[in-house]
Amino acid sequence: MKKLLVTLLTAVSLAFSAAVIAQPAAEPAKMEAKAEETKAAPAPAAAPAAEAKKADAPAAEAPKPPNINKADTTFMFIATVLVIFMIIPGLALFYGGLVRQKNMLSVLMQVFVTFSMIAVLWVIYGYSLAFTGGGQIVGGLDKLFLSGVTDATGAATFSKDVYIPEYLFVVFQLTFAAITPALIVGAFAERMKFSAVLLFLAIWFTFAYLPMAHMVWYWDGPDAITDEKTLEAVTAGAGLLWAKGALDFAGGTVVHINAAVAGLVAAYMIGTRIGFRREAMPPHNLVFTMIGASMLWVGWFGFNVGSNLEANGVAGLAFINTLVAAAAAVLAWMFAEWIGKGKPSMLGAASGAVAGLVAITPAAGFVGPMGAIIIGLVSGFLCLWGVSGLKRMLGADDALDVFGVHGVGGIVGAILTGVFASPSLGGAGICDYIKNVCGQPLAAGIGGQVWVQIQGVLIAVVLSAVVTFIALKIVDLLVGIRVTEEAEREGLDVSSHGEKAYN
Repeated sequence: MKKLLVTLLTAVSLAFSAAVIAQPAAEPAKMEAKAEETKAAPAPAAAPAAEAKKADAPAAEAPKPPNINKADTTFMFIATVLVIFMIIPGLALFYGGLVRQKNMLSVLMQVFVTFSMIAVLWVIYGYSLAFTGGGQIVGGLDKLFLSGVTDATGAATFSKDVYIPEYLFVVFQLTFAAITPALIVGAFAERMKFSAVLLFLAIWFTFAYLPMAHMVWYWDGPDAITDEKTLEAVTAGAGLLWAKGALDFAGGTVVHINAAVAGLVAAYMIGTRIGFRREAMPPHNLVFTMIGASMLWVGWFGFNVGSNLEANGVAGLAFINTLVAAAAAVLAWMFAEWIGKGKPSMLGAASGAVAGLVAITPAAGFVGPMGAIIIGLVSGFLCLWGVSGLKRMLGADDALDVFGVHGVGGIVGAILTGVFASPSLGGAGICDYIKNVCGQPLAAGIGGQVWVQIQGVLIAVVLSAVVTFIALKIVDLLVGIRVTEEAEREGLDVSSHGEKAYN
């Protein structure tokens, strides 16, 4: 345990050092928020606003307090709780039912403790590196330990002069940061040391998740844009992919592709489970998996709808899209499996729902309901191929099909967002904050937007793969990454945690 604590502290220290070296002197704190750009609407995360002004500024220039909207605040409390619900117990039960009985508790433990660990790291330094200025790749340390965040500061929404409490925004984004590493657990389930899991995910969160969140979702907010000159300034100070105009409403690149690639690389590096492709390894409790999938579906409304940050028509659009895309994917997966195997399965239906939810995540507030149904249908078919044909081609023991569902589904959704966001195809278009009107055509056209979306996918793939490879090498040197053969055969519930799921 001492060794684990030392290594965790070392990882955090390295993160702080890297951030400090990578940046110039800390810039004055400035208003941040997440919304849609004039040229192309971005992602679902607003950055905080109404920070303290410079100490030497005249008192008369003090900014007015943020206009906190109580209805939107209530809406966001509900959305945040729903996302927590989809992680614990939703994701934990979904994964727990898919593993063998002897490893049930180990998966529950990994998801539960990962959520707890990332929650703490997020408020210590994660929020600051993701949602402050400083560079196009990663933010700064202006809000280290939540410095400057108080019950009086606000976080901007998509509308000018409308805010929610910054503490609430911090927690909402915390849930995204927590579920992403937890998703990776499914790829190396049943064979990785618990200490290695925690150390690896702490490093990966710092060097893969935080840069992606910053690149996709960080900008200065709608109130900072009043004319072409201020738009140029906001774009210059924004995250790399936001500045390019990438659309990611709730985390297709930041969450799903990011986690899926990490899972695939980890599965290669850790190796296959004992008996892989020689012994049957069926899920031990599909009832838990169905319950977990249902909790994920319900919680996903907080994930996608909450990413709008306001209780308005766009939130309603994200709500219906989340519902119908998942439903369409269930039907697509089920009928494809029925035709191919002769019988539809509960596992297939549950997996189809998750595939559709993953695919609609980047598109939820940008596409129309018919576009959402198409995205759901395509993701249902392709993710079924991802967990079967593609999985055989790759040869990796991705135990719970993280890449087949989250990787394939995330890529499908990210690219098709660039197509169906167009108003000509029923999409919501983008916002022009100079004129303060939304529903505008895509600035780059459908072809140009698709190319921007592909760039976002490629950056997520490369960053996550490189960070995962290096992180696992470091972890292997420090604590080792795989349990012994004896411990694996016995099951991680007993060998790692000294208890059983069922007595």
